[in-house]
Amino acid sequence: MALKTVKDFDLKGKRVLVRVDFNVPLKDGVITDDTRIRAALPTLNYILEQDAALVIMSHLGRPKGEKKPEFSLAPVSKRLEELLGKKVIMASDCIGPEVEKLASELKPGEVLLLENVRYYKEETKNDPDFAKKLASLGDVYVNDAFGTAHRAHASTEGVAHHLPAAAGFLIEKEVSFFSKVLEAPEKPFVAVIGGAKVSTKIAVLESLLSRCTCMVIGGGMAYTFLKVQGHTIGNSLLEEDFLDTASSFLKKAEELGVEVILPVDHVVASEFSENAAPEYVDSADIPEGKIGLDVGKKTVEKVCARISEAKTVVWNGPMGVFEFPAFAEGTKKVAEAIANCPGTTVVGGGDSVAAANAFGVADKMSHVSTGGGASLEFLEGKALPGIEVLKN
Repeated sequence: MALKTVKDFDLKGKRVLVRVDFNVPLKDGVITDDTRIRAALPTLNYILEQDAALVIMSHLGRPKGEKKPEFSLAPVSKRLEELLGKKVIMASDCIGPEVEKLASELKPGEVLLLENVRYYKEETKNDPDFAKKLASLGDVYVNDAFGTAHRAHASTEGVAHHLPAAAGFLIEKEVSFFSKVLEAPEKPFVAVIGGAKVSTKIAVLESLLSRCTCMVIGGGMAYTFLKVQGHTIGNSLLEEDFLDTASSFLKKAEELGVEVILPVDHVVASEFSENAAPEYVDSADIPEGKIGLDVGKKTVEKVCARISEAKTVVWNGPMGVFEFPAFAEGTKKVAEAIANCPGTTVVGGGDSVAAANAFGVADKMSHVSTGGGASLEFLEGKALPGIEVLKN
């Protein structure tokens, strides 16, 4: 996929309008994890090195078109100042005369952070007039917000129709890793897909099925597949509406000669609770009254053996309820195996990233995506509006 990148433009003396994803977690007005701010630094520093001025825009949370102080980017501006090592001018709005004045007076090397673009409902509606007002604040547009690239919003898609537009380094990196996995993955290719529901992951399973050599299905959604195979699943999570879907998926895998690994043993409990006592079940069948909450050690061994031989691994979704320490072992062991795999290892956003961070293996992966929904849609083979608009 040929993308125009920030390096394709002469930025000297220009005002560069950059869309980043600074949607960081806050507790009592304090940032608890600044990963997303750090992820944007290579692009921001590069632009400043080109003797350009920076106008930065982002959303934070879901203020739903209202100016709510708890969703202000003010705490972000402080942290960004520390990370960039220079003053960040914080605008009190993202459009309007005051912001236009601040932007027009910016000198090369200066940084202006706009207030939350989602303070306006026009942002999520991709309103053309709103996009035009944002575009008027810069000479060139750079999108580096992979986490929102699957949304056609004014700041992620609309603005690109009014200015010369390019991708930042983060989007470039995300696209190159995901494209490689989808277009020309090295084999053996193992897809490890977990998570609670078949309904949210079936599109990814189907997209990767024709590309991978082995498909591992874990997490809550595995029980719907086990049920189809005639196993008992006790009180484990079941999506009745997806039994036929699961059945035809397994049939298609067989036709394509793709190995599907489902749990052959389990860690179960009598209730879905962090304090529930874990019990080991040495069988694919779960007894009556029990809930499957993690994969067992035999399943883990089987999965890790395939991962160790793989040249490509994509991981999206945990193997069990890893947030509960007693049921985290399956996800932890699989995460470690992926980290030790010598092939290309790509972790697609959301819970998998949280797990990779929790188990301290994120820095051993080839690529850890910054976008949950965006990485999921990319793996589903969907076109992402925020990226499509940047193509040559």
